[in-house]
Amino acid sequence: MQILLTNDDGIYAPGIAALKHMIQDLGLVTVVAPDVEQSGVGHSITFSHPLRIREVQVNNERIGYGVNGSPADCVKLAIYEVMEKKPDVVISGINMGSNVGIHILYSGTVAAAVEASIMGFPSIAVSFEISDQYTDVQSAARVARGVIERIITHKLPAGSLLNINIPSLPPDQIKGIKITRQFAHDFKETFERRVDPNGKTYYWLIGTNKSVHREEGTDINAINEGYISITPLRYDLTDNHFHKKIEGWDWKGIVS
Repeated sequence: MQILLTNDDGIYAPGIAALKHMIQDLGLVTVVAPDVEQSGVGHSITFSHPLRIREVQVNNERIGYGVNGSPADCVKLAIYEVMEKKPDVVISGINMGSNVGIHILYSGTVAAAVEASIMGFPSIAVSFEISDQYTDVQSAARVARGVIERIITHKLPAGSLLNINIPSLPPDQIKGIKITRQFAHDFKETFERRVDPNGKTYYWLIGTNKSVHREEGTDINAINEGYISITPLRYDLTDNHFHKKIEGWDWKGIVS
């Protein structure tokens, strides 16, 4: 099996190293990831300057390839230029921090999986809800491996995308798995106003994934309750219900 592994935390991030170690016996794993952190870049792509790729080694061990671009860039470049054979599955993660609700739209981790889906390849995004109480990414990788292996046995359809979020708990405290939908409301976020040493004001966005909303069946509710959340996603953003409604509006006479 040909597996492409990427992320948005960067090729040196602990999450991608832990996941590579856990899944390397499932097939041939090719790692192509940003050479620096690209969290929150969403589905950006690079066309204003050239992309450069270099082989990355740590302690004389080859990790993979680092790219001076976004997670979506990495997927494109890996599939078109790096891999000799097309991937059977593209995996993005493990992201340090959950990607649920509207954060899915900002996430470079999910964007990499979306890019693979657009290109027609099955993909999986994996995120770990870290907290002050629990940050063991190695354990999260073991959990992720089990979920990924089970998914692979079901032979994902071409272009399908699953978004996995693992709660911030030891494996023996995770209650199970829930198949969920995306949480559709905003999270509580604020800007913290600060003043730099020169007396000039600046702002820092702060917030929390712990929404005050409790909506059964959603991704955020599942991880808040101690379950792994698996959400099938698609990149078609068409509002089909509203589409049918505005088709019935009077559009005559605007152009002739």
